[in-house]
Amino acid sequence: MSKQAKGQLSTLKYLLQFILPYKKVLFGAAVALIITSGVTLSIGQGVRLLIDDGFSAGSSDGLVNAVKFLIVLAGLMAVGTFVRFYLVSWLGERVSADIRQSVFDHLLTLHPSYFETNRSGEIMSRLTTDTTLLQSIIGSSFSMALRSTLMLIGALVMMIITSLQMTMYVLIGVPLVMLPVLFYGKRVRTLSRKSQDSIADVGTYAGEIIQHIKTVQSFTNEKKESKAFKHEVETAFTIARRRILQRSFLIAMVILMVFGGLTAMMWSGGSAVLSGTMSGGELGSFVFYAFLVGSAFATIAEVYGELQRAAGATERLMELIQVESEIKAPESFTVDANKLAPQIFFDQVNFNYPSRLNHKALDELSLEIEQGKSLALVGPSGAGKSTIFELLQRFYDPQKGNILLDGHQLSSLDPEQLRQQMALVPQQPTLFSNNVWHNIRYGNITATDEDVVAAAKAAHADEFIQLLPEGYDSYLGEQGVRLSGGQRQRVAIARAILKDPNILLLDEATSALDAESERHVQLALEALMKDRTTIIIAHRLATILHADKIAVMDKGKLIATGTHQQLLESCGLYKRLADLQFSEGYKAY
Repeated sequence: MSKQAKGQLSTLKYLLQFILPYKKVLFGAAVALIITSGVTLSIGQGVRLLIDDGFSAGSSDGLVNAVKFLIVLAGLMAVGTFVRFYLVSWLGERVSADIRQSVFDHLLTLHPSYFETNRSGEIMSRLTTDTTLLQSIIGSSFSMALRSTLMLIGALVMMIITSLQMTMYVLIGVPLVMLPVLFYGKRVRTLSRKSQDSIADVGTYAGEIIQHIKTVQSFTNEKKESKAFKHEVETAFTIARRRILQRSFLIAMVILMVFGGLTAMMWSGGSAVLSGTMSGGELGSFVFYAFLVGSAFATIAEVYGELQRAAGATERLMELIQVESEIKAPESFTVDANKLAPQIFFDQVNFNYPSRLNHKALDELSLEIEQGKSLALVGPSGAGKSTIFELLQRFYDPQKGNILLDGHQLSSLDPEQLRQQMALVPQQPTLFSNNVWHNIRYGNITATDEDVVAAAKAAHADEFIQLLPEGYDSYLGEQGVRLSGGQRQRVAIARAILKDPNILLLDEATSALDAESERHVQLALEALMKDRTTIIIAHRLATILHADKIAVMDKGKLIATGTHQQLLESCGLYKRLADLQFSEGYKAY
């Protein structure tokens, strides 16, 4: 079996696992398809009766009976077509929805590094455009291909019964018709894949520009971006034009050969009628069946291109769903992370981000975070502070060394249970384009409205929420664009408060607040931090003066640990950072 054939079989096998759960619908559609095909083939006999028993015999009764027969067939055809179209279209929509859900569910399990090296727009194109294409193919084109195949086989059988000699003339042309299908079909499939990729590039580029529209307009780069987008659009159009050209050649060649053969067959049949070896009705029915064969071939040739597009889209979806996450729960774990003490230890940890393998984000890091204590991470940008948060939540695993929670390696724990013990308040909080209830309750989806309001009050967010147009029902826009930076941060703090975690991860959680709000939120955080293990990434040293321990980092290495006063005396880097931030008269000195 060729490599291409194996690829097509694997693609078909992938689709079948989504189609087979709906066996009843598939069976009903198949029955309706067979019935409508049988009715269509019976029309040929109605044509024979109409000519031989009606026109040729000069019998009005024969004519009426033939017409009645054709009317009954038309009614059956209408009912069967309705059932077939509804069931097949339903199946296409259902399978498309199932595939989209399956792909999305799989995406949710993938490791973050996958999204570092794959563009979000490309992924979204596969999730939306490709699944929509499959819906069209399964709900329409695939049905047309099956119907045409049945009509082709049935019409050929009826042609053989009617006239074996003329059927042989038609069959001689079949291999000639298949040549362009096989030759151009492979090209169409390759170009279909490239076309889908180019469309994804267009969507990716547009999405990124729209997301950062303020930056584009601020730097007056609208014309530049328009020109760049035009290049992406024209590239997609060029590939699509080549695909359409190949499909057009395919369809034209098939139609030319099929109907050229039909013309030759008509000449042969006409000669047979004139010689008296065939009746006019038999010729009429044979022409009808030959026309069905020709139409079926033409339809199959046209749909074949669509099926090639479906194969390309399916391959792209298969690539997504077959990606294995690098962060997995162990096959068998006996330790419940929910019951472990929030005591953390980094033991000689080395880590490089997958996208920056030549740069060590952490270098031989050994660090202990005691239960119920607060640890502040201090250092210049790129020191590795945020990387510690990434590894703690097990978004990545270190290349060397171990990270322990209560003496157990993080890799031996279920990632979901592990992350349930933590709450992160980032410097740039992520909010969803939903209302306030949804964004705060994201910390605990089972929380009551009263719990949400209490968390908002503890984060000093309730006051500004009440002033929003619809209060807690107010939608915040994409990424919370309708709120100020300080308001977004307080919503994120309320979310963390609602989660009530054992381990708090604070990435300068008060950096976007004004002085008065910062004081209130600092008090709320201090209450939240009580008896909890807390790690704070500090850019402003004033916010961590009272941390139990401060760890100074630089270039992925741990430089020193101690209290504020101890580090002022023993760590030159920390003293330099302090001198840059504090005035000479600062009391804490």
